[in-house]
Amino acid sequence: MENQNERFVSLQFLGGVGTVTGSKYLIKAFGKTILVDCGLFQGEKKLRLLNWDSDQFFPTEIDYILLTHGHLDHCGYLPRVVKKGFRGKIFGTKPTLDVSNIVLKDSAKLQEEDAELANSGGYSKHKPAFPLYDSDDAEKTVELFHSVELGEWFDLEPNIRFRFRYNGHILGASFIELKLGNKSLIFSGDIGREEDPLLFPPEKPEEGDIILIESTYGNRIHRGNPIKRLAQLIHEFSTSKGTIIIPCFAVERIQAVMYLIWKLMKEGEIPNIPVYMDSPMGSKVLDLFNVYGAEWHKLKEEELSELKEDIICITESFETKKIANKKGPKIVIAGSGMATGGRVLSYLEHSLGDPNSLVLFVGYQARETRGNKLLRGDTEIKIRGKYHEVRCDVQNIDGLSAHADQSELVSWLSKIKIAPKQVFIVHGEEDASRILGNRIRKVYGWETKIPERGEVFEFEV
Repeated sequence: MENQNERFVSLQFLGGVGTVTGSKYLIKAFGKTILVDCGLFQGEKKLRLLNWDSDQFFPTEIDYILLTHGHLDHCGYLPRVVKKGFRGKIFGTKPTLDVSNIVLKDSAKLQEEDAELANSGGYSKHKPAFPLYDSDDAEKTVELFHSVELGEWFDLEPNIRFRFRYNGHILGASFIELKLGNKSLIFSGDIGREEDPLLFPPEKPEEGDIILIESTYGNRIHRGNPIKRLAQLIHEFSTSKGTIIIPCFAVERIQAVMYLIWKLMKEGEIPNIPVYMDSPMGSKVLDLFNVYGAEWHKLKEEELSELKEDIICITESFETKKIANKKGPKIVIAGSGMATGGRVLSYLEHSLGDPNSLVLFVGYQARETRGNKLLRGDTEIKIRGKYHEVRCDVQNIDGLSAHADQSELVSWLSKIKIAPKQVFIVHGEEDASRILGNRIRKVYGWETKIPERGEVFEFEV
């Protein structure tokens, strides 16, 4: 006789709602518990503090974790979950797991360094301060990785199966189709661009009873010609003795910006000035483009080889200081993309006060990050305990983002012929989520809902 309770499924929104960070969606179905994405909260302090909230959920009760892709806001909480007792399986596409391996080990190292600095500087209220997780936790996490081929259905349990589908955005990224009994759930992850310099257009779902769609750029359209604008800005500042600093996300954006600058220089569209890529993680991800070929990206092997020869990749931290102090025009591409940490801080410390320099953002800037503060016009920026006057120019090229804009998000739903029972608008700040929800209702006539963090949605299968 069928257990009455097994006919009901719960979906809880633990993160990635009302914000673009901390994506986590908890599903309880047929006696099993599944977590879709396991992201780190970033940005505002009140969000970062959520990473320490031990009552969000109970890792020992989770059976499986499914990853859409390897960005920190989707996978960066995994070592904490492992630290707290998770011993199940973590599924992703092979490139997603390879990217996550790089990202998590780097994140663990930064967590350790931050705790060490807090203790030596005495600025933590915790005595001593501990990292959220450490390198050992990251190593244990990677041991739980299991790859699944793109597009192939995988049976987790009787009545529970899933598959990953190509989604652009970054190397390995996918959206997830999860079938629970007779119900189909779609988790969009982060949706890529229709026209991306390195990646193919995202696939589109054909059906879904319940859909979770990201809304990072739900209130914006990427306008203009971003590559032309990039060339114009490089031209303008290449005649000065300043530095063009491009804060970039180490996964995919650094590689895409490197490729675009390399191509512009090769075609004579911009002056031939020194270009540096300063991100150890970015270098490791660039190497993965050699591992994963035509199934995953557009970059040809010979282009990749030439690009590596023409752009100087910085590996050691002492080289960062040397390049930051170097006179004359130069372009520096460095992480992190929102200027929240990483080697880009060394360049900002050196160049924020230089009116001949340019800080050029090419991706999303979450609320209250340094990138957000620079773009809104703050006259002072705090870095490593010191305030720096902002005298350099600050610009943003929106169209170079790896995220789909509003029209591309709406188009992503265009192959669904039968109206979903529910569409949840997630992974976006309040205004972006609200405007995208209104647009989907207008175009398709579907009901949409913006969930709150912690909210539980139950349905029958």
